[in-house]
Amino acid sequence: MLRTVRNVAIVLLLAVPVAFVPGGGGFVQGLLALLLMAFLASLGAAARQIYREDRLTFDSLPDDQRAVLYGAVGVIVLMIAGAGKLLGEGGFSAVIWVTLMACAVVAIIGVWMRAHSY
Repeated sequence: MLRTVRNVAIVLLLAVPVAFVPGGGGFVQGLLALLLMAFLASLGAAARQIYREDRLTFDSLPDDQRAVLYGAVGVIVLMIAGAGKLLGEGGFSAVIWVTLMACAVVAIIGVWMRAHSY
């Protein structure tokens, strides 16, 4: 019970600048940008760690599968970078964004399944 009260108090404390301070929306935009940068940095660190742990697996992939893997990762990076523009417009560009992300994930899963099949 005490933990729930504490969490609600934290949320209310973070909501005060948005609701009552003039220009609070700018604070929120900065906070969201900071959280997004921290999230992307943690994704990059996780990807680096996975690459370091499985370097032999990556190096032993055939050239075509390695190209598909790196291409799919590149598509995901570009889609994350362009998410604000593509998803903000809605409509057909959002469909393209989701389709490209899904294709990249399917490609990564396909390469992973081939790499781990005997």
